[in-house]
Amino acid sequence: MSVPERAMLLSVHPRFATAILAGTKTVEVRRQRVAAPPGTPVFLYATSPTKALVGMARIASIQVASPREVWSANRRSVGISRREYDDYMSGAAQASGLALEDPVTFEEPVPITALRESGSFHPPQSYRYLTGEDLRKVTVAAPGAGTVLHGALRHLVSA
Repeated sequence: MSVPERAMLLSVHPRFATAILAGTKTVEVRRQRVAAPPGTPVFLYATSPTKALVGMARIASIQVASPREVWSANRRSVGISRREYDDYMSGAAQASGLALEDPVTFEEPVPITALRESGSFHPPQSYRYLTGEDLRKVTVAAPGAGTVLHGALRHLVSA
């Protein structure tokens, strides 16, 4: 199978990136509707103080529903307390639960400085989609990163 033409870049707090990559957090929640097909690669950008691409995973499925329904279906997989969830979802009419699978931790995180050297790079507040051209830029962002990222993408699309 070939490398996909589109992937997702997801900004997460470092503690959540660590939990996703360890497999202890298998559902990431968002306050807005997320529409991506199963199998979509997800690059994990760990926010401050890390400020780097730290790994990737693949979308297994997405549930879009009310915040209450998303919590009920995923409370054991989201890696946060009910209070944290309610605070985050306060005022949201809908929520998305992204079930993630096949996490891959990068041996060397790709720092934001290297990402910016390869072209204009701005981490999203929540998430954004990467085109094939964006993916090519990411793979040349740091010495050795191209091989690691390409291998991880191949692993995700063939698994």
